[in-house]
Amino acid sequence: MRVTSIGHAGFFIETAAGTILCDPWVNPAYFASWFPFPDNSKLDWDAYRDPDYLYVSHLHHDHFDPEFLRTGVSHTTTVLLPDYQTPELENSLRELGFTNFITVPNSEPVTLDGGLRIMIVALVSPSDGPIGDSALAIDDGTARLLNQNDAKPIDLDVVRSFGDYDVQFLQFSGANWWPLVYDLPESAKVAFGRSKRENGLARAYRYVEEINARYVVPSAGPAAFLDDDLMQYNDIDNSPSNPFPDHPVFLDYLREKERNNGLLMVPGSVLAITTGNAAEVTHPDDHPMAPYQDKALYLQSYAERVRQRLEKEKAAWPAPQVNILPEIKKRFEPLLKIADHISTGVGAQLLMEIGDTDQIVVDFIDREVRPWNGEKCRYRFRFDRTLIERLIADDEGDWVNSLFLSLRFGASRIGPYNEFVYTFFKCLSPERMTYAERWYAQQEDEVEEIQLGDWMVQRKCPHRQADLSYFGEVTGDRLRCSMHGYEFDLSTGRCLNASDRPIKARKVTAADSVPVPTHEVPED
Repeated sequence: MRVTSIGHAGFFIETAAGTILCDPWVNPAYFASWFPFPDNSKLDWDAYRDPDYLYVSHLHHDHFDPEFLRTGVSHTTTVLLPDYQTPELENSLRELGFTNFITVPNSEPVTLDGGLRIMIVALVSPSDGPIGDSALAIDDGTARLLNQNDAKPIDLDVVRSFGDYDVQFLQFSGANWWPLVYDLPESAKVAFGRSKRENGLARAYRYVEEINARYVVPSAGPAAFLDDDLMQYNDIDNSPSNPFPDHPVFLDYLREKERNNGLLMVPGSVLAITTGNAAEVTHPDDHPMAPYQDKALYLQSYAERVRQRLEKEKAAWPAPQVNILPEIKKRFEPLLKIADHISTGVGAQLLMEIGDTDQIVVDFIDREVRPWNGEKCRYRFRFDRTLIERLIADDEGDWVNSLFLSLRFGASRIGPYNEFVYTFFKCLSPERMTYAERWYAQQEDEVEEIQLGDWMVQRKCPHRQADLSYFGEVTGDRLRCSMHGYEFDLSTGRCLNASDRPIKARKVTAADSVPVPTHEVPED
């Protein structure tokens, strides 16, 4: 088996039973804020044009690049489709011209024609990607790999049931706007940034421990921020408070944990899994570390190469004919009427300050959109007017997968993080909102309990359903889910660091006969 890195989370996988092109990303994403890092524009993209199979893990635009998929990949290829509960990924690919699909049943091994065995683990929480994320396992009889990309699987028994892995590819770096865009004292930003970086590295390492592949390849991040307004977000000097660490940082992190099986791959690097399941990496030149050793100079040169493209993108954003307040009111209010769980979860007013003229309140209590009259709002966003004009003109139904990930906004809030705020902006269509509401309703059903220390707790974390028998850590009457760093007071169930759903927990009694989980729960 040979695997060629094509940048970020993209790989071209060659096996005796066929080739698979995974998540090719070439064009800037999120209002031209994200560019592939290191630069992958010099690759011979024609070499990857005719794969036997195409796998697009999810709809985030650093994985789903519609411009490239429209012209850069043969539409006769067969798409390996995650078994999502909404048809958006399939519909989007059909609109680009793809017609051949194999929907792979969720978490079930499937053998394709020619003998290639695969499994796709699809995650379907409203918080997973743009309502969906996935990981791909591949076995060609000579080697077995897990392309985990951004996905954070919650049932690790299922992932491991595919067999022992030779190589694991996984995300280790941040892909979020917290705390960078928030109005915070610099000292607070540093503290929160340090925590986010540490949690991200620790979470990736936890997956490395649990999967225990022979080799680990950090992938799926970070991006390059090349606009002058965003250049500050790159981790130029390996800052402990920057949430976007580079690939060598995670390789060093692994070595600190006495794991010396990490491999660096840059665009054009080829990984060959050879006889005896040894792995050899061949780089496209003699200096694979060059993008990291003088990153400031590398990014400055990169920015100059894309400057005209960036300016062209910016020139296309304004749509001054859009009347913002009535358009937002027309789009948001019908969704607020059906967003029972989300509106209750937010339970406050949100102020959108758009340019210098529009101040609009989204009221999740009264379920309405109206001009701001000076009332106190728990959540506040500041947006450039041209970005909102473009979202409305394009009838964009997912502002997370366009605006928020761009980092081109400002934010403040009173109180902790609230998942429901961003879920609302991810679900700006009746189909998505209906799905999200149905998913939240299903979580209210009876839940399975497990024992952690002196407590019986629900097995799945209320935040994103992580399996607490793997990710739960109990100290006294406090539980921490290491998947995303959420903490709960077990005596009350209250989430301590976010406005999230409470956890169901109770003290162990003599009548409890539920055994302690067989999984070891690693300590920090």
